[in-house]
Amino acid sequence: MSTSAAKQLKLPSGPSRHVYDVIVLGSQVGGALAAALLAKRNHRVLLVEHDGMGPGYEHDGFVLPYAPFVAPPLKAMPAVEEALSELGLSTVISRAMRPHAPELQLVLPKNRVDLTTDAARRRSELTREFGEAGEGIQGALAGSSAQHEATDAFFKTGPQLPPDGFFEGWKLKGLIKDHPGLEATPRLASEDPALSLVRGLLPFVVHLEKPTAPLALTRALSQVLAAPSTYPGGMDALRDVLTRRLAELGGDVLGRDNPAGFIVEELAFDGSKFAGVKLVRSDTLYRASCLVTATDSGAIRRLVTDKKHHRGLLEHLDQSNTKSLLFSVNWVVPESALPRGMGELVLVDTQDPELGPMLVQQHPARTTTGGNSRDVEGVRVVCAGAFVPASARELGEEHLQGLAAKIDEHLDRLMPFTKQHRALRSAPYLDAGGVRGSRLMPHPLYSFESEAFLGVTGLKQRTPAKNVILAGREVLPGLGLEGELLAGMRAAKMVQEMLKKKDPLKG
Repeated sequence: MSTSAAKQLKLPSGPSRHVYDVIVLGSQVGGALAAALLAKRNHRVLLVEHDGMGPGYEHDGFVLPYAPFVAPPLKAMPAVEEALSELGLSTVISRAMRPHAPELQLVLPKNRVDLTTDAARRRSELTREFGEAGEGIQGALAGSSAQHEATDAFFKTGPQLPPDGFFEGWKLKGLIKDHPGLEATPRLASEDPALSLVRGLLPFVVHLEKPTAPLALTRALSQVLAAPSTYPGGMDALRDVLTRRLAELGGDVLGRDNPAGFIVEELAFDGSKFAGVKLVRSDTLYRASCLVTATDSGAIRRLVTDKKHHRGLLEHLDQSNTKSLLFSVNWVVPESALPRGMGELVLVDTQDPELGPMLVQQHPARTTTGGNSRDVEGVRVVCAGAFVPASARELGEEHLQGLAAKIDEHLDRLMPFTKQHRALRSAPYLDAGGVRGSRLMPHPLYSFESEAFLGVTGLKQRTPAKNVILAGREVLPGLGLEGELLAGMRAAKMVQEMLKKKDPLKG
């Protein structure tokens, strides 16, 4: 972010400095959307990033991504597009998003195929590689990439998902009956090796460990397959666009661009209700009528110091369990050393039961000078990621080095003769340890003890602390990026309803 943009995000002086209608805590994108929407709707908002990892991490002068990030085109998320239009951002964001070239490349032990969105080219490519079976693969892919459209109408109704109580659940079940497309069989159910590999893209676009329900297996994957897109700077850059809009709308931001760094020390309560947040190295209590959290449940638990009196809130958060994490390795290489024909987004069948499918994404290489980052002409970052058990972090550095070496081997097979030209090899879990927020995983997969409506829901947004609302990636983990943004939209609506019932705190 530029210096001028950073200045915009500083707190103004005046009575609103310590008292707000709502405080949003955390750096996940759903919270930034909730904050911007509430500011647009004339509420006093403070966003405290607390756990922001920033736009990549620095290693030997390069700014490197934490993990591959693939986004669906904005038009595939119509309810989200509507909210962004309210903020005047839908055109800006949709223009910035662009499909990879080719959109997706599959690499199997004996085949390499480019899956372009042009139907004729894709059919030709598939029949060249797979013969008669290519027609069936083409039909399944075409059907799958359009499957999300059958459930768009359901999400446009703004469903109470996940439902917060019996009556909401009862109404939701009635709404589900009106939309049979929610239970449609996945079009990629075949055991054909190419289609099995495409299904391997699913964990990279959702946050749910081993989804089983039709909606969880189809919607997010279908949206991405419509045009697997890249957003320059990844998820963090998308969040920054929303944060800047919040600042323009008069909201306040305490984030990584401020010299103090702004880390929350604890959440303050008045009885069972949230009262405010206290920052590290500060005596100030920032107060608000409600709290929206957009960070992982583990991070929230650490901020609740009186465990005994807030057992209900902690038990609510304890329903989420982190099962897997996306472990990645970055290679910085000259563009001229990459194999001819290698795509910008490659899904590799590693044939390795420990790693499973590996997703490889190319980025322009960036360096930092004087606090600003710039692209390096003719140099690329190849970021490769695969899912490993969450327990891998507890097994020590030697184990993580072994995982990184395995990914190196698969990259070496994918890009023979490239390794000798490598300028840098870096793994975030090994080389980004000093980054604030680095223990916040870039892409975890969760399982939940609570009932999963439609197989996509996780933690309920309302919590036993009545004025604490969740808007993180654990709310709708089976819907991926769309789920995070929908959670933020609904959180904003819930805060508005809550503030109508009481007088907002006076500044």
